[in-house]
Amino acid sequence: MNERGLGYGGTIAREGALDRVPVTFVPVVKAARARITETFGRTRLHSAYLYGSIPRGTATPGVSDLDLQLALHDEPSEADRADARAIEAVLDCAFPQIDGVGILLTSKRRLLSDAEHYDGGFFIACLCTPLLGPDLAEQLPRFRPTALLARETNGDLARVLPYWRATAAEATTDADRRTLSRLVGRRIVRTGFTLIMPRWGGWTSDLDQSAELFGRYYPERVEQMRVAASIGRAPSPDPAVLGMLINDLGPWLAAEYTAVHGEKAPRP
Repeated sequence: MNERGLGYGGTIAREGALDRVPVTFVPVVKAARARITETFGRTRLHSAYLYGSIPRGTATPGVSDLDLQLALHDEPSEADRADARAIEAVLDCAFPQIDGVGILLTSKRRLLSDAEHYDGGFFIACLCTPLLGPDLAEQLPRFRPTALLARETNGDLARVLPYWRATAAEATTDADRRTLSRLVGRRIVRTGFTLIMPRWGGWTSDLDQSAELFGRYYPERVEQMRVAASIGRAPSPDPAVLGMLINDLGPWLAAEYTAVHGEKAPRP
């Protein structure tokens, strides 16, 4: 991998690996593997993956969360979702070195579908680290930092903003607002980065680097993007900060994204 996150032939290199997991988080990963195996087994689970700062080796104890993607043989059911929530709760309580656990559930069919080629497929092939089962990346092509990839990964911000506003309005506790602010901050920064990704010609998932690269092209918005990066790492319950992201930076970014790359294709 070069300094722009590219590997052989200029394609985006897979960014994580199990041998990059910091020692502090090794017991967390081991417990996650055991819980997933025990709960889902081979009948429901095709494969499981880590993603985020832990497999990239950049996680901070007590601040970083544990992110997992499960590829199921069939479409996720309510029972699957309930089991995933139970695993999230158990791991979060058991390990103080993580601040939250998030498990994504997606069927193998969907991840390999044409519709998800530049979204879920790219996510598995480049941003996920195999933890259990056969690696779906072996059935996917290599990806480049193109405008098409930008559109299909984050070209739907405008569709998400109304949901964020409704969720913020319904939030009644600091914990609720922190959870939302982390989600919003990360999504805003990643959208800001993929907006400029084809021009920069590379890939990074680092929030701070993403914000600074964005600032090279949009200096008038870089301070707001730095706030988004900070909130993505260490969430805040401050309604003013969340309001800035949802009602100012977010709408501007969504409009600029559509103008530059177009809108993400609707999913079935």
